[in-house]
Amino acid sequence: MTLPANDAFSLGLAHDQPRRSSSRTRTPSLPRRSSSPKISFSPPSTSSSIVFSPQPANGMPAKRGHKRKASARNGSKQLKHNGEATIEELIEEVDARIAREHKLSLNSLPDKRNIVKKQIDWEIPRKALHSSIGFFTIYLYTSKGDPQTVVIALSTALAVLVPIDILRLKYPLFERAFEKCVGIFMRDSEKKSSNGVIWYILGANTALITLPLDIAIVSILILSWADTAASTFGRLWGPLTPPLPARLFGLPLAPRKSLAGFIAASLTGAAVAAGFWTYLGPVRDNLTWSWDAGVSSTFSGGSAEGGKVFSGWAGLAVVTVCAGLVSGIAEALDLGSVDDNLSLPIIAGGCLWGLFKVLGWLGDIFS
Repeated sequence: MTLPANDAFSLGLAHDQPRRSSSRTRTPSLPRRSSSPKISFSPPSTSSSIVFSPQPANGMPAKRGHKRKASARNGSKQLKHNGEATIEELIEEVDARIAREHKLSLNSLPDKRNIVKKQIDWEIPRKALHSSIGFFTIYLYTSKGDPQTVVIALSTALAVLVPIDILRLKYPLFERAFEKCVGIFMRDSEKKSSNGVIWYILGANTALITLPLDIAIVSILILSWADTAASTFGRLWGPLTPPLPARLFGLPLAPRKSLAGFIAASLTGAAVAAGFWTYLGPVRDNLTWSWDAGVSSTFSGGSAEGGKVFSGWAGLAVVTVCAGLVSGIAEALDLGSVDDNLSLPIIAGGCLWGLFKVLGWLGDIFS
């Protein structure tokens, strides 16, 4: 390798310096050679560049540690200038990603406390109207209102509501006006089908016309309160309980409904039956069941003694338990497109009527 002339000369001077100092010979002073440029390498980047560090003002070379720090800072600035992340930023990003994955793994554990609650539509106006019918029914019963008058009033309301509902489904302009007035009482599914109020009136009228008055009143109260309780508690605690089976005792049930709603409907129906035949029923005569006489003679083959077999606490317990089960099952039935406002009072009232027939028959046997 051939060295430049200046470098060879400087090496020779360094080698012969002791000899020249002793001989005291003077040599012509040569101009001092400027220092070579210092080269510092920055971290890899998209565009490689060589950075020349200038000579310090005092002519003294910079310290090596300061040179490294300056080079690192220049490299970080160069990476930021080129849009790339520095090593520190990459480390922070990896740590943040690990922390997020750890948090997600903890949140994915099956803990009911971590269940995100969905927004629940409680249908408060609709449920208030639905439940108020029960209080109005009790008022008419205790004030000894004429059932035939109630049937005529309900039939008149039905004659007005049916044509309105037909116009609502046929003409969009009429539909918008109708929903603006009473839309808060309707479900979204009813806005494109028949109104639930129509089926409610049909169910109540059918019970009043075909069943004894006390059984009809209990069936309407079950419709008014047991159905509301099932809907309310089903939305509240339904996600925490298993859904109903597709069939129970061969009867088709709705799997979309929950065990919480079934229990709520059963308890409400049992409370309605026990409260009515204990406190409200004796306001009128000709009851199907009473505390002292038990089952009416019309259901026990004309024998008063047979009806007394199921009087008192024994008869009340049987009626309460059966009414509760009937309420829960009738509310949970899946009858396709049949509205439960129509099916619930008819099924509940018919089952209670059949129950008293069976109790009257058993009373005749054991009396």
